[in-house]
Amino acid sequence: MANATVRVRFCPSPTGNPHVGLVRTALFNWAFARHHGGTLVLRIEDTDAARDSEESYEQLLDSLRWLGLDWDEGPEVGGAHAPYRQSQRMDIYRDVADKLLAAGHAYHCYCTTEELEVRRDAARAAGRPSGYDGHCRDLSAAQKAAYETEGRTSIVRFRMPDEPITFTDLVRGELTFTPENVPDYGIVRANGAPLYTLVNPVDDALMEITHVLRGEDLLSSTPRQIALYQALMGLGVAHFVPQFGHLPYVMGEGNKKLSKRDPQASLNLYRERGFLPDGLLNYLSLLGWSFSADQDVFSRAEMVGAFEITDVNANPARFDLKKAEAINADHIRQLDVKTFMEACAPWLRAPYANWAPEDFDQAAFEAIAPYAQTRVTVLSDITANVDFLFLAEPVEDEASWAKAMKGDPAGLLTTARAKLADADWSSAESLKNAVLAAGEEHGLKLGKAQAPVRVAVTGRTVGLPLFESLEILGKERTLLRIDATLAKLAA
Repeated sequence: MANATVRVRFCPSPTGNPHVGLVRTALFNWAFARHHGGTLVLRIEDTDAARDSEESYEQLLDSLRWLGLDWDEGPEVGGAHAPYRQSQRMDIYRDVADKLLAAGHAYHCYCTTEELEVRRDAARAAGRPSGYDGHCRDLSAAQKAAYETEGRTSIVRFRMPDEPITFTDLVRGELTFTPENVPDYGIVRANGAPLYTLVNPVDDALMEITHVLRGEDLLSSTPRQIALYQALMGLGVAHFVPQFGHLPYVMGEGNKKLSKRDPQASLNLYRERGFLPDGLLNYLSLLGWSFSADQDVFSRAEMVGAFEITDVNANPARFDLKKAEAINADHIRQLDVKTFMEACAPWLRAPYANWAPEDFDQAAFEAIAPYAQTRVTVLSDITANVDFLFLAEPVEDEASWAKAMKGDPAGLLTTARAKLADADWSSAESLKNAVLAAGEEHGLKLGKAQAPVRVAVTGRTVGLPLFESLEILGKERTLLRIDATLAKLAA
């Protein structure tokens, strides 16, 4: 395959929030195009006026930009096949539909919904396929005139060939569909509006798409599209039939396909939680593909170098949030500290931060950032990890308090306070030794001894390395917090 021949497309509908399954499809098309030095076309399928919205369209483009999935042709970029929004291409579809009718590849169907249902029920009762039975395939001019005199409207149906259709799916291998399982299908509504079944392949043909990489849910429509391509080639609208590859389902809980209604399906959720684009894309690439048997974490450049659609697994892929978080955490660790701090910035101010803007201390954050970087899973974790530095008092967590303040916490804290007061506050090791010595006086190992100190100072039982945190917080504020905790225990 010559690199210059590869042209793929990503063609979402602007309805609702972007879905991670949709992003996975975009990613595989993007990676395939980049791997082969080809072209990625972004095309917006916005012919459903009842469901499509301009807000969703803007959100879709913004999400792709955030992810870094750039396109070579499409909205905001332009290209030789503009326009790239289907709502602006209606004249093209009408012209192609007229040509298909004139050449006999399509015909007007006058069947009513009720008539279709009666015939389908009869076919099911007889054990036959219940698809369209070709009733209007070969109507005479007189029959058409009679239907129109009755006031009937008609849809346009495409005439499927009477022989099996075989093609090689790039993911699933050779597939054959027999005629009884792929009946004639509608391509234009009675009101003249073109259907997806027409506009999608027509656009692919006119935009010279060489590889159609899309979800498994569209596999059953592929023989229809292949037949339509062959007809379009006869009309000079298409010049070849593209290759198809159908990507495996992304499964959610309970072996069900991940749907838009599943909370973990929304791309916005991951963006708001502070997933890195590279971390999220790394994980999504593993839903049906693997970089190597022993490496799950890799850069997008490494993915581009390795990605081939023929390596995609046909089996359903399960979405595992824990694994997604673990891979994102690995990508966070790989950032240099300056980039990490810049990435954390949105979560250090309203509405995420629970401290006043004037109480934020940039120097303290720069000091704590290297320790935070090794602990956070998503960037939004930073807020709770560092808030003790910027609040007048630590956040009170009753569960942490109950867990840490066992035995004689007042005695331990009194001893620890005295030893910390005498410690060298320029050394985290000195602060550790002070708490260790306090614990030894009370018969406690360091882990048990530091728990009440941590809760007194940070409000939580878990967090960043304690003694480095104390050093950054400073002697005065640390001792004041221990004093406040001792007063609370006394009360």
